Amino acid sequence: MGYATINPFNERTLKTFAEHDDAHVEETIGRAHSLYSLDWSRRPIEHRKAIVKKAAAILRERRGKLAELVTLEMGKLIAEARAEVDLSADILDYYADNAAQFLAAQPLKNADGEAWVESAPMGVLFCIEPWNFPYYQLARVAGPNLMAGNTLIVKHAPNVPQCALAFAELFIDAGAPAGAYSNLFVSNEQAARIIADPRIIGVALTGSMRAGAAVASEAGHAMKKSTMELGGSDAFIVLEDANLDDAVRLGVWAKMNNTGECCVAAKRFILHEAIADAFMSRFKAELERLVPGDPMDEATTLGPLCTENALALVLQQIETAIKGGAKVLLGGKRIERPGYYLEPTIITGITPENPAFYEEFFAPVALMFRVPDDAAAIALANDSPFGLGGTIMTTDIERGKRIAREIQSGMVFINAPTWTAPDLPFGGIKNSGYGRELSEFGIGEFLNKKLIRVASAL
Repeated sequence: MGYATINPFNERTLKTFAEHDDAHVEETIGRAHSLYSLDWSRRPIEHRKAIVKKAAAILRERRGKLAELVTLEMGKLIAEARAEVDLSADILDYYADNAAQFLAAQPLKNADGEAWVESAPMGVLFCIEPWNFPYYQLARVAGPNLMAGNTLIVKHAPNVPQCALAFAELFIDAGAPAGAYSNLFVSNEQAARIIADPRIIGVALTGSMRAGAAVASEAGHAMKKSTMELGGSDAFIVLEDANLDDAVRLGVWAKMNNTGECCVAAKRFILHEAIADAFMSRFKAELERLVPGDPMDEATTLGPLCTENALALVLQQIETAIKGGAKVLLGGKRIERPGYYLEPTIITGITPENPAFYEEFFAPVALMFRVPDDAAAIALANDSPFGLGGTIMTTDIERGKRIAREIQSGMVFINAPTWTAPDLPFGGIKNSGYGRELSEFGIGEFLNKKLIRVASAL
């Protein structure tokens, strides 16, 4: 597999990193387990809060340098990279400020005596995280679990090793003891052994459906709690009464944020037939205005895909779609220049018989569909193996709410792109995974909800 920084803008290998050997892995697990058992889980929450708050402050202090690392390693536009750093700091602050409230004992009504539920940490978590948001993905497991009293061992994606190291350094510099947050460069085989280790109590993964199936199977075999966020094929529904200016503007952002390499990017545009032609024409014109270039340059509006393999995969998906009868309205080809650039692409005419119909396009590729009414929009939105997010554009909010209740997904946004915030739960259903991150729901995933009951007089 190998860990390496390969600049997606110019395809140059800048730095490589050796995988950690088994002895280092054993030392890391032992240190995290000892710290959890003897120190971290027993510390007053205010001590943990001070460290997590300091880490958030350091993120903001190093905003420029950290953002440049993201752009260098996975090609995110520099303005979006800075925004990711800000969001990551906000998440750490959110949990530092709110964890005490979330972890407070909950009294229960009990007919005989006194009873309550306490939230206790569980131990060492193993987190497997993806490349597309190199800090945000880490912040949303680190913030809640460090505040809860768990310790973390993280295997980050092989193409963002410098981001992985920089994030781990935050906690060291913030005063966290060794073992609170540990980064490992390990192979998939080593990762499987880590999951099986009895000192690991849970596994959190964000990644592909294939990776999730493998890791969930390993976690289940070892009787470990797991959470899985496995991507999606989000519907962006535009009804005939929608404000078309807003629908186009927000639709372009929903599709092109992070160059389309986003779990909750709009991937299937479901358009009421009364406005479909107008929407597609205006949407196409906006994509044609995007300017490919160096993602470090503020003037660039179209960045590269993250790796050569990612580009090859989406080109293969487009070819499959065409062979299945779909039509390319815009783009569909690699841009002839150095770097992993794909033309912004719009595909129409994909039917359920087309193999591409049920695939996730993790790229600047928009699939367009026409529907005659609300019922058809709901049916098409739900005709997917995924169920992560979705958007409904309408000026009739009550109508939007009715449709939202029928959408089979973990999140639905009305008149806004599906997005994320520290205080909103994030996660999906079906092949998009299970469990939630962020908000009060996120901190509850790896807690022992312990019942304590005091009986009345004997």
